Amino acid sequence: MDIIKWGIIGCGDVAEVKSGPAFQKIINSELIAVMRRNGEKAKDFAKRHNVPFFYNTVDDIINHPEINAIYIATPPSTHLEIAKKCLTANKFVYLEKPMTIDANEAKELEKIVTNNNKIVIAHYRRNLPAFQKVKELLNSNCIGKVFFADITILQSTTNNVIAKTDENWRLKPETSGGGYFHDIGPHQIDLMLHYFGKIEKVEGFSTTTHNNKVADIVNGIIAFENGVQFRGIWNFMAAESDVKDECKIYGEKGTITFSFYGEKVYLKTLDKQEVFSFKNPKHVQQPLIAQTVDYFLGKTTNPCSVEDGVKVMEILDTFTT
Repeated sequence: MDIIKWGIIGCGDVAEVKSGPAFQKIINSELIAVMRRNGEKAKDFAKRHNVPFFYNTVDDIINHPEINAIYIATPPSTHLEIAKKCLTANKFVYLEKPMTIDANEAKELEKIVTNNNKIVIAHYRRNLPAFQKVKELLNSNCIGKVFFADITILQSTTNNVIAKTDENWRLKPETSGGGYFHDIGPHQIDLMLHYFGKIEKVEGFSTTTHNNKVADIVNGIIAFENGVQFRGIWNFMAAESDVKDECKIYGEKGTITFSFYGEKVYLKTLDKQEVFSFKNPKHVQQPLIAQTVDYFLGKTTNPCSVEDGVKVMEILDTFTT
């Protein structure tokens, strides 16, 4: 096998720009077919993105003879069932975050993934240039020993960091797993694990104020085995004047500060201040998808494993239960 031929299950808002077109732009990658329950919407996506085939059932796209890899971009409540079908059909899997609706389902998926399966979780931010720069600065010890990291995500009810959908399924826990926090939290938590490694202890607290179904305010604390302490607050009921998106990492020699939705990294030490600016790709998942293609072709290691995804899901559940 020298080319990955993709099918997309769930060609909705995320696939429109963030990921979908990337499958056609990467070397050794082709997008063969897309699927959506609404056949007309699947046809429209296929026509606009020059995709040869479109379907309205999961089985049809999985059974397409040319496809050897599936991108699952449906809401989390369907991830486990579809992933099982794809693995049973010997397809490679690129799975949207959060990887499942909760940690129990994530562990169930982990149990059935064997060495013969190849599955990648779409925690794509670790492959974007700004976040890679943060990793580089930490590895170079430019702020010395790291003491703690602090995340503050304050968003109003009209936030612009979360994709809007007609059904607004992200506020339906039976579909999303837990509201806006479960939608964006995996990216931030995955980066903390990527930067600081193994966890010693996790605690969390949450408050439901909006619709009595999902947590609107989430407060989490993590102790890492290497001694780094973490605290994070996510508030999706903030006033417009208080909107904020920041992570600050404190070390013995200074700080590293960045935004999850910006393209700058700020380094401040006793003797210097630097600003590093970056430009994200138009299709922000493209760097991770490119690495995923290489992994499926046996050219590199797994860029984001199921085991990584399970750890994130366990933290999400601990923070909100």
